[in-house]
Amino acid sequence: MSNVAFIGLGAMGSRMAANLLKAGHDTTVYDLSQDAVKKLQSAGAKTADSPREAADGKEFVFTMVRDDEVSRAVWLDATNGASAGMKNGAIAIECSTITPAWARELHDALGKKGIEMLEAPVSGSTPQAEDATLVFLVGGAEGTLKRVENVLAALGSSTRHAGPTGAGTLAKLVTNTLMGVGLSTIAEMIGMLRRHGVDAKQVLDAVAGTAMWTAHLTNDTKSMLSGDFESKFPIKLLAKDLGYTVTTAGGDSMVPTVSAVHNVFLKAMDEKLGDLNMTAVVKLFANDKRINK
Repeated sequence: MSNVAFIGLGAMGSRMAANLLKAGHDTTVYDLSQDAVKKLQSAGAKTADSPREAADGKEFVFTMVRDDEVSRAVWLDATNGASAGMKNGAIAIECSTITPAWARELHDALGKKGIEMLEAPVSGSTPQAEDATLVFLVGGAEGTLKRVENVLAALGSSTRHAGPTGAGTLAKLVTNTLMGVGLSTIAEMIGMLRRHGVDAKQVLDAVAGTAMWTAHLTNDTKSMLSGDFESKFPIKLLAKDLGYTVTTAGGDSMVPTVSAVHNVFLKAMDEKLGDLNMTAVVKLFANDKRINK
């Protein structure tokens, strides 16, 4: 089994690190949250006091953090960054949703230190992280991916090689953008159906029999209609990802539809919904006591 570090123990990262332990990998973890660290320590993980210490001498180093800025600090901080502790030939695996520009910059910076890199953002939320059924959207060299495949197998059900560095992050942004547009549309349609006084579930059940429907929409609609907004993927993170898509595409005028949807999720944040599950965006459109409680 492999000698692995995992940095970033939020809702996704904590579950991924736990699955590495279950698969028998020698796993060292780091996070600012000591509660998250202690929980994994009790499951058999080794712990570290900095990203650098966690990564020291490891063959594979994973990160799952919030954004470009945190990723930069975790990897490249001159004193405590993970890259300062990694050996020549080790592999950095960035699972966070970042911009392709930062992914390429990080790849170049790590390469100068003799460290290989894969970007491996995931499709899936906390249930898939828990069940080790994530889909990895990988950018990087095929040879590097082959070295990592056995470790990724402990975390996901599928690995899709999107192309060179930057392509994996682009694939993730496309995935989350499609999700955001679909969510916003369904939320608006539920609002429309409510205003027409019909049974929204019955109408959408009819639509679900068409080619336009997906399993993802089934789950999201159930959440919206029931008012169950337990956070699996919060609005604030989807808003961040949509913002990355707009920036990556070249600005609002290049992706007007995405820009409009981004503004919907920013409005949801203004309405103090940012910590709720992404499906809570329906609160902006549906006048329903159960939804708007």
